Amino acid sequence: MTLSPAEMTAGDIESLRAAGLDDLEIHDAVQVIAYFNYINRLAEAVHVDLEPEMPPYPPQASGR
Repeated sequence: MTLSPAEMTAGDIESLRAAGLDDLEIHDAVQVIAYFNYINRLAEAVHVDLEPEMPPYPPQASGR
């Protein structure tokens, strides 16, 4: 849903049902995923500063 939402199919929903999720749980997951996609894009677009404990993005090479 995050990387290629147009490629979602009924089979994706069936996989979630097969994993034990009911329709309400699937709905809730979709809402949370959509919200985080939205808020992350918004934060990136306006260059919101990261919390001090968060690693920089993109991750810096560790030199290993």
